[in-house]
Amino acid sequence: MTDVVRVERRRYHDSVTLMRAGAAAAEAPDVEAVIAAMATPLNRGLLAGAGFPEPDAGPDDMVIAVRAATGAAAEAAVAAVEAALAARPRTAATGARVPPHTVEAAASAAPDASVVLVSVPGPHAYVEAAAALRSGRHVMVFSDGVDLDAEVALKQEAAARGRLVMGPDCGTVILAGVGLGFANVVVPGPVGIVAASGTGAQQLCGLLDGAGIGVRHVIGVGGRDLSAAVGGRSALAALAALDADPDVGVIALVSKPPAPEVAAAVAEAAAACATPVVMALVGPGRPTVTDAAAEVAAALGTSFAEPAAWPVPPPPAGVHGPLLGLFSGGTNCVEALALVEERLGPVCSNVHHDPERRTPPDSPPTGAHVLLDLGDDELTAGRPHPMIDPAAVAERARAAADAGRTGVVLLDVVLGHGSHADPAAVVAPAVDAATAAGAAAVVALVGTAGDPQGLDRQATALAEAGASVYRSNARAAGHAARLLAGSAP
Repeated sequence: MTDVVRVERRRYHDSVTLMRAGAAAAEAPDVEAVIAAMATPLNRGLLAGAGFPEPDAGPDDMVIAVRAATGAAAEAAVAAVEAALAARPRTAATGARVPPHTVEAAASAAPDASVVLVSVPGPHAYVEAAAALRSGRHVMVFSDGVDLDAEVALKQEAAARGRLVMGPDCGTVILAGVGLGFANVVVPGPVGIVAASGTGAQQLCGLLDGAGIGVRHVIGVGGRDLSAAVGGRSALAALAALDADPDVGVIALVSKPPAPEVAAAVAEAAAACATPVVMALVGPGRPTVTDAAAEVAAALGTSFAEPAAWPVPPPPAGVHGPLLGLFSGGTNCVEALALVEERLGPVCSNVHHDPERRTPPDSPPTGAHVLLDLGDDELTAGRPHPMIDPAAVAERARAAADAGRTGVVLLDVVLGHGSHADPAAVVAPAVDAATAAGAAAVVALVGTAGDPQGLDRQATALAEAGASVYRSNARAAGHAARLLAGSAP
């Protein structure tokens, strides 16, 4: 086995670009591991934890680390990372590959741009986002790991300047049909979405797409915006902005359960809007995102057909064993958790609202129903998010099949820009292994007909591997619960 560690001094790429480049190179023959990252203290620690020598490098330096069977394979993987980075699109204004070095310079070079996207290591995001606000722009903070006090300060500054902060940890934004981050391809329409949940917004976009309803804007506000500490500052500003847009006919707000006092403030603001507002606050005892999509359709005076599904027959011998849910979307996991507990009783999860039912993702209790959010920040530090590389989902599903102790494997597969180019190709073999071991497999397929992965093609591949596929995450979770309760058709 050969290790190669290359340091590129003062060369920056954002974390998503580096992770995608590393994931692409890892698919090459004879390659065991690839890490492409900026040399932050966290990432240097991850390199050491993976068995690579810790490089003599700092946060402004890029590191490519490869472990492969041969030196030639390792060098080929390094070359593949470089090729992926070189393939980034040129800027439309100058054709140059090297972007401006400061936010102020970028704003000056693009005076018509109204939004700055910040994707730098979390501790540095405040400085860049504040510079974007000072330049008179709205800002989308893709970065996670931003200090809570910094988030509050940014949103206070934005309010004083009449601007909007989307994030931090904002993964999905669509503005007038243009997607930023992990975004689905939507047709133009009358719906505006305020989202404290990226995958929740993507699920809603997919369900509306299936009903023939288009989306105009998705304004992500970050997962902490509706906490007591942040007070819903961006959500309230986004509601007001969408209410003022004459092309928005219905507003939907998607979130995991907010702090009670913030929920009350948001509900009061929603009631004051001239535009109808549908609340999709996912959690125990609350309506699902699918219910919210139907309510949006009703507010528009449009029918809402049952979301598409590609079911397969249950195992002939029935289902024996607990449920294992593996999610790349936190809101999908929380929604499934509420539905499954309602039908089957206690479930363990790394995102459970009850601390006594919260379980570490790497040591779930044997024999219990377990639902895991594999996209949780603790599991994606320095590693590709499972939407970028679903290998972590597939590996856990396959391990469960090999152990033979799982009755139903429940997964979500999220499509759209930023996600893996062909997630079914990665997930389907694990589905096949699970069904071959006697388990049932159920997949929530989140996406739109226009997504580059091909919604129907993904559904067909997963169904052919043996999974029952649903466009509705709620319907997928319900089907998994019915299988375990013995009442599935």
